[in-house]
Amino acid sequence: MHVIVHGGAGEEPKAPESRQAVLDDAADRGVTESAPLDAVVRAVEVLETSPRFNAGIGSAVQSDGSIRTDAGVMTEDGKAGAVCSMEGVEHALAAARVVLEETPHVFVSGEHARSLAGEYGIDTDVDLWSERSRERWASESPPEGPASEQLDWIEEHFGDTSSRAPEDHDTVGAVAAEEGQVAAATSTGGRWYALAGRVGDVPQLGAGFFAADAGGASATGAGEAIARTGVARAAVGHLESGDDPETAATRAIDELDTVTGDSAGVIVADADGTVGSAYNSDAMQTSVATDSSSAGDTA
Repeated sequence: MHVIVHGGAGEEPKAPESRQAVLDDAADRGVTESAPLDAVVRAVEVLETSPRFNAGIGSAVQSDGSIRTDAGVMTEDGKAGAVCSMEGVEHALAAARVVLEETPHVFVSGEHARSLAGEYGIDTDVDLWSERSRERWASESPPEGPASEQLDWIEEHFGDTSSRAPEDHDTVGAVAAEEGQVAAATSTGGRWYALAGRVGDVPQLGAGFFAADAGGASATGAGEAIARTGVARAAVGHLESGDDPETAATRAIDELDTVTGDSAGVIVADADGTVGSAYNSDAMQTSVATDSSSAGDTA
C-alpha cells in the first residue's frame, strides 16, 4: 500500500513540527489498511480529529456562527461519494463513503447528508469548535441579519488574502494506491467567514478530488479557483497523458495559477503507487507512507 496525505496549502503554519507529526501518524495508519478506500478514510480520520487542521474538529466558521463540514471520495472504478454542509459531523469523509457505498447517488447535502450519516453509525452531534476557533470567532464576527446585509463584510474578510490566518486553507486529503486500485479523498471545514451555506471545491467531483485507472488526486487551497479549474481532474488527466505524478501535480497547479492567479496545492498518486505533489502557496505539508515505512515533508 502507498499513501500520501496533505494538511492544506496556505500560509506558513504555526507549530509545523506538531502538524507534521499528525500527518505522519495519519499516513502510517492509512498504509496498514488492505484496500485504498480503507486507507484514505483511516488516514483522513486522524486529521479530522486533530484541531491543528481545518477539517472535523476546529473547522472554519461561516457567517452565521455555524461550522459545516464537507468531504468527497472516489475510487478508480468511477465510484464516488460526497457530502456537504453538515453540522456536528466530525468524520465527514466517513459520511461521504456512505454515499459511495450505500446509495445510487454521488452527492448528498445538508441535513439530509447528516441524517444519512447518523443512520450508518456516524456521530452527528459532535462539538466541532476548538479553543483556537472559539478565540478567532470571538475576536471578529460578521454583522447579524440577512445575507444581503452581511455581504460587504464577507467580501472584505473572505477575499482579503493579506488577513488570512495560517489555518485558512488547512483542508486535508489523502490518495492511496495498491496493485492498480486507487482512492482519492478530501475533507474540510470550508473557509473562514464564508457566507452561511457556501460550498467550496472539496466535495465537488473533479475539483477537490478525483480518481481513475491512471491514479488519483486531492486538492487544497483557494476553493473557488480550484472549482473553476478542476484541479484534481486536471492532475489525473496529466497522468493519463503519460506524465509522472510530480509532473502531473506541477502542471495542474501551473494551469490554475495561469487562469486564476490564486494559490493551491495538490497531491497525486499513480496506480503503481508513485506519488507527487505541488503547490504555489507559501507552504503545504505532506507525508508519504509505503507499507510500514513513512517519510514526511515539511515544505
